[in-house]
Amino acid sequence: MEFDLIIRNGVIANASDVITGQEVGVKNGKITCIGFGLPASDSTSVIDAEGGFITPGGLDSHVHLQQWNTPTGDTWETGSRSAVCGGTTTVIAFASQNKQHQSVLPVVNDYAALAKDNSSCDYALHLIMTNPTPTIVNEELPFLVKEHGITSVKLYMTYDAMKLRDREILDIMVATRRLGMTTMIHAENHDMIELIIETLEARGQTDPYYHSVARPQLAEAEATYRAIALSEMMDTPILLVHVSSEAAAKHIRDAQTRLLPIYGETCPQYLYLLSERLKGENFEGAKCVCSPPLREKPEDLDHMWTAIANGTFTTFSSDHAASKFNIEGGKRLGLVNGRPFFKKIPNGLPGLETRLPLLYKGVQEGRITINDYVRVACSNPAKLYGLHTKGAIMPGYDADFTIWYPEGKMKPFELTNDMLHHDIDYSPFEGMTFTNWPRWTILRGKVVWERDEGGFVAKRGGAWGEYVKRGSSTLRGSRNVFVNEWRPPI
Repeated sequence: MEFDLIIRNGVIANASDVITGQEVGVKNGKITCIGFGLPASDSTSVIDAEGGFITPGGLDSHVHLQQWNTPTGDTWETGSRSAVCGGTTTVIAFASQNKQHQSVLPVVNDYAALAKDNSSCDYALHLIMTNPTPTIVNEELPFLVKEHGITSVKLYMTYDAMKLRDREILDIMVATRRLGMTTMIHAENHDMIELIIETLEARGQTDPYYHSVARPQLAEAEATYRAIALSEMMDTPILLVHVSSEAAAKHIRDAQTRLLPIYGETCPQYLYLLSERLKGENFEGAKCVCSPPLREKPEDLDHMWTAIANGTFTTFSSDHAASKFNIEGGKRLGLVNGRPFFKKIPNGLPGLETRLPLLYKGVQEGRITINDYVRVACSNPAKLYGLHTKGAIMPGYDADFTIWYPEGKMKPFELTNDMLHHDIDYSPFEGMTFTNWPRWTILRGKVVWERDEGGFVAKRGGAWGEYVKRGSSTLRGSRNVFVNEWRPPI
């Protein structure tokens, strides 16, 4: 067999095993062979990994790019460029309905047009639902699943412009269960948060730091428990997104122990950053405003690492939802006539490019194994979201790889924002020291990032980033998966 690409002298890491001494052969964008002494012809490219880990290309399943409600964030061009420069080969972003939309089909079509021919990585779409009319739930969702391969929806339990009532969530769960869709939920108790915000504003406590005070762990824990209860009643699998607290993680763990199809996701900011960062001078704390907020104590970070290691968290995503800082319409919307109002600060942090290097630091520090890394950053997102040819280094899968330096090969460096490839004017992880970073990123057999030889080498659009039509989740579904209609529990 003649190969287009052979990767040699690396350590192949999947979610369940590590393979040393074997090579990976690629033909026509697919992994065709893993074995010894693969033959190279004059037309074969050969990469020598020099003993570094070869992991599947990263899959970031929670990314906000070029949404109508984030006007100063990354575009598809800049965000996908940043993704591949950080080892991510596939992203799933959000087509977002607002409450005035009576149909989601134009929403999806318009958003898909923004991505087409503008992405340096492969991509898929979720749907954010804020106005679940009967027509949308009963007619449009089946169409999106069948024709567009959009097999996931995201629901909010907070934010005035986004939140759904419990009954609306239940109605959606009936449809998503029947259609085999993955239901993602942002779980925070809206009324708790609004009461605290009103109290803080009455006291004049409106600096960015009070964003973390206004969204306590209890608000996340209560909504997480309630979402799990709704899921259990409907026998519908759900994913709790961007989990930040031990109490919420415990609810997920307890539900999993009862064999309920409950999944959890966390993000880099909840592994490394504390709420003290919101106290920066000159309104700098606004850079770290996200929801759920950064938590208070180092132990809070430790709990999130533990939940990755023990399998509570199914996926690890960036929740890249960036707004620029020094620009009109960005984070400084929270400054009104020179006075800070944390409620008006756009939520979200940049993190697409730094997600995988930050998780890999956990491998280096012994917090998690390389298999844990692959499980939450590559293989589980592919399984949960129906990306059936991605997330593993196996024959027949897409030839997507992230290749790391062998330990001690890369010169350590302190991160600055100008090293990154996004279009955001800061990173919350600036100043951190890294001793490893993706050396190569390979998308369907093509090198798109080569750190030692020119960096970003992908071309915009064309044959590089392709839309991926998804199937249903291959993780365990509902307990009564073959029953098409919901029946009340007895």
